[in-house]
Amino acid sequence: MKVLLLKDAKDDDSGQDPYIQELRLCGLEGTLIPVLSFEFMSLPSLSEKLSHPEGFGGLIFTSPRAVEAVKLCLEKDNKTEAWEKSLKDRWNAKSVYVVGSATASLVNKIGLDAEGAGSGNAEKLAEYICSIFRLFTDIPPRFFMESSKVSTAQQLPFLAIGVRTEILKQR
Repeated sequence: MKVLLLKDAKDDDSGQDPYIQELRLCGLEGTLIPVLSFEFMSLPSLSEKLSHPEGFGGLIFTSPRAVEAVKLCLEKDNKTEAWEKSLKDRWNAKSVYVVGSATASLVNKIGLDAEGAGSGNAEKLAEYICSIFRLFTDIPPRFFMESSKVSTAQQLPFLAIGVRTEILKQR
């Protein structure tokens, strides 16, 4: 039997899409049809913020595309050398959070140490982050979205890349 998968192909270590592999194991023939297109927004602004970790309390990656955006900024703006020399270590001195193990793996590949991979979604990650902050302070973390301005308040914001803003604003 043939199965139509409405998604982009994603290669795993074997060079094949895992869905196609699993379907084949069940005796099914899968065909992939990409139905979505994607465009990164605000890369210049993100690139500028990545160059100034001192303005943030940490990073939050909520998807593999968020990691891809950071990689694009580093490559496009010739910041790979600066990343390796100091920026990566300066970000690693802060909290770096991720949603899901796939995102955690990609964040590790760019040299960052991440936590929160077991959260599974943005809402649970926000709860996790807030619970950590409650251990040390009564002041909740502030989340900085790419579309808002950096505040000069005492507590440094987190740079949240690729997150649904309504989830974190509720926290």
